[in-house]
Amino acid sequence: MTTMTAMPHAVEGWTVADLESLPADGLRYELVDGILLVSPAPRPVHQEAIGELFVLLRAARPEDFKVYVVPLDWQPDDVTSLQPDLLVVRRADVRARNIVAPLVLAVEVLSRSTRRYDEVFKASVYAEHGVASYWIVDPDEPSIVAYDLVDGAYEEVGRTAGDESVTLARPFEVTVTPKSLVSG
Repeated sequence: MTTMTAMPHAVEGWTVADLESLPADGLRYELVDGILLVSPAPRPVHQEAIGELFVLLRAARPEDFKVYVVPLDWQPDDVTSLQPDLLVVRRADVRARNIVAPLVLAVEVLSRSTRRYDEVFKASVYAEHGVASYWIVDPDEPSIVAYDLVDGAYEEVGRTAGDESVTLARPFEVTVTPKSLVSG
């Protein structure tokens, strides 16, 4: 019931500081322009894809990069706080509590409840705040679509599904085979 007492705080007007008062209840709390968004805990297939991608990215990353998994807040301003499923940052941009610098990569693994949010809404927020690369992974129909930020908008730089692989150059070279991300 703590969540119910927190929700009436408003449709808008939330700040990054307000997130500190929310319960650690397994839900994902995010802010966009001061609007609180709440998502349910992910399914096992979602977690499996996140884990496999983490291992893949961590093995390929140069030493000056760090790879993190959700939950970790990326807070580019006082009214925006997102938790990408995976995020890659420059080691120099890591702070003690959260990340505020533009990400070099944000990865979202789609869920039925967040598909449109990840594909449209989060993509526009990431682009607006200078996230250099954005990947969308679908664990149900194993696939990946990768985008790089060019002149303020995302351009597709790679796409594959199933057992086919794609090699992506940014933020560092890595080859992804979607089917290998889930045991299905």
